[in-house]
Amino acid sequence: MAKITDESREDFFVKMQPYKELVQQAFDKEKEILALIAKDSSGVGYKKLLLAEQMIYISTLYLIINNLSVTLLDAKNTDALNDSRKTLYKAIIYLEEIVTDTIDAPYADYEDKLAEISNTPLEKRYYIVRKLGLAIRLVIDAYGDNTKWKWSFVELEGRFATVAKNMFDMKEGMKVYFDPRSPDFDTTVYYVRLIKKLFDKSATGYRDKYELSTKRQDDMRLGINYLLALRRLNIILNEKEEAEELKKKIVVWRTKLEKDQKQGICR
Repeated sequence: MAKITDESREDFFVKMQPYKELVQQAFDKEKEILALIAKDSSGVGYKKLLLAEQMIYISTLYLIINNLSVTLLDAKNTDALNDSRKTLYKAIIYLEEIVTDTIDAPYADYEDKLAEISNTPLEKRYYIVRKLGLAIRLVIDAYGDNTKWKWSFVELEGRFATVAKNMFDMKEGMKVYFDPRSPDFDTTVYYVRLIKKLFDKSATGYRDKYELSTKRQDDMRLGINYLLALRRLNIILNEKEEAEELKKKIVVWRTKLEKDQKQGICR
């Protein structure tokens, strides 16, 4: 890494300032929306969707600041990266407050929560999910492979997968999924494919975290929960072969955990 000169540092601070101001403006907007929620409880779900989008936006601003640091100073800006990561967690928390953080549950268990944003079109929900997913990927890539946050990103991506699934109206979505004539057919199919991909990735992530890092039973159980949720979706979609394969996989994972418990390998 080249030595950082006073000139390059000054150049960075000057070019970073407009983005810092945008960050502050966005946080001010968050405070305004929270104040509105405190005064008026109607439409809270829609307001929290706006808050989630604000956090995604702020996260991207922090990423720009980090990119400026890499370009101008040849060094990552750890503060900006950490702030970006934290605001993504805030985005997910706002979404969890709308649609819950339940990984594997019948649609009826969270249907009433989803009703709070019933007027938000499927296309808009899918757009928010993809935007959040992209921001998460950009943050993870910006940290690089050798980061102490490697295994915490498993949780971040898992919680993202959960809210992505819970924002999807399973009852209406399954009607559209099997109706190519519906105007929402393509979006629905892409959304469902994304949910399946995210749940498979989260299951594998928690299994790897258990095997390679923590040996915590909770991590393995979370991996199994994501498999169970994915299998539930397979059954709803009448994907019998996939559901049967997942059933076998779940048995293997559970057997592995039970064996480790008996041998005192996990905690």
